[in-house]
Amino acid sequence: MIRQPRDDPHAGWIAVLPPVAPAPPLMGEVRVATTVVGAGLTGLAIARRLAELRPDEPVAVVEAQRIGFGASGRNAGFVVDLTDFAAAMAPADRDRYLRVARFGIRCLAEMVAAHAIDCDWNEGGCLRAAAGEPGLRALARWPAWLDAAGARYLHLDAAATAAFTGSRFYRAALHLPDTITVQPAALVRGLARTLPAPVTVYEDSPVRRIRRLPAGGGRVGGGFRVETGAGTLLCRRLFLAANGYTPALGFLRRCASPRWSFGSLTRQLTEGEQAALGGERQWGVLPADPAASTVRRTRDQRLLIRNTFHYSAAPAVQPRVREAAATRHRRALAARFPALAGVPFEHTWSGLFSTSANGQPFFGELAPDLFSAAIYNFAGLAMGTAAGRLLADLAAGADSPTLADLRQLPPPTRLPPEPLRSLGGRRTVAKQNRQAGEFL
Repeated sequence: MIRQPRDDPHAGWIAVLPPVAPAPPLMGEVRVATTVVGAGLTGLAIARRLAELRPDEPVAVVEAQRIGFGASGRNAGFVVDLTDFAAAMAPADRDRYLRVARFGIRCLAEMVAAHAIDCDWNEGGCLRAAAGEPGLRALARWPAWLDAAGARYLHLDAAATAAFTGSRFYRAALHLPDTITVQPAALVRGLARTLPAPVTVYEDSPVRRIRRLPAGGGRVGGGFRVETGAGTLLCRRLFLAANGYTPALGFLRRCASPRWSFGSLTRQLTEGEQAALGGERQWGVLPADPAASTVRRTRDQRLLIRNTFHYSAAPAVQPRVREAAATRHRRALAARFPALAGVPFEHTWSGLFSTSANGQPFFGELAPDLFSAAIYNFAGLAMGTAAGRLLADLAAGADSPTLADLRQLPPPTRLPPEPLRSLGGRRTVAKQNRQAGEFL
């Protein structure tokens, strides 16, 4: 039995957008050339690229929830190429990874521009900032990595970081001018809204069963039968683009470690609060300190705090876990912005993502005509987009140097069997949450 995602309804990025009309779910039996499971960044990139390559072949995308309700609309909205995972790779693998991630960033930029997607696309860069000694030591390693990656950066001392953010919490930072920030739910909604005609998206259509069909009998080339609550898709090719939920579909269970993280978004700051804060009017901070908070000041003048990890293979987290994360968010906000400590959070939410033991994504053909891409290790906006587009190329036989780069990356290392896998995951997450300490 496939477990259905049950993301909480409190995601701030979704809540601040205009409401959308009800979407009809999949009903009855529909025959298509291709089915894509998951309408996040990867699934939408697969569908768009297939429509470009084979415009006469219908593509169906099935989404268990509403567009933007999954991880693609719940993350912190940083479009990055170089992460801690990527920096630790062997140099040749790191270079391949960066070329793929930067390809994904270019694809996103082109789509946002071509379709005038209003998603607060901001090319003002971000800070990677340190508050404690562990963070300063980690930050000191980044210039060598950035130099090797050919990335631009600028050192900021405590005073310059405070002038940028309005917070005296940080002791040093690197300004990374090539990083992009977005409103992620608005981005994914815009990408879905501008899909070409051969693609049909069915929302609120959770997959309950996947079966491979024998060839013959009038069926679509053997292929697959994908069953939702009220409908069925018969297709020749099947793409799994559910990222952290892929193990729930019965695949990648020994590759993907499920992690939850939590975000809180304040109400809009008043003019007086904005004046008291000072600094730039829109920015983002990625932490150099272990497991510390990601922070953003958004275009509409809200503050985002994202921290706290939770390990669970369940399709949802308990409310008490989210409430505990909100308490940690309150602490982080007060530490950075004492004058704004009383500003309330309007939204606190959870989001599922996945990591691999060696920091590598999964990409490829699981079985004949069955493809998947997943496990993006904190770089889902760039890598998820790139992997989706390139997975469509792989299925269609459209080769390219970037596809070769992605295929040459090592696969994710296998995780231990249960119960060792869950025990190890919980211990790792507990250690991460403790490491943040006073610099949460």
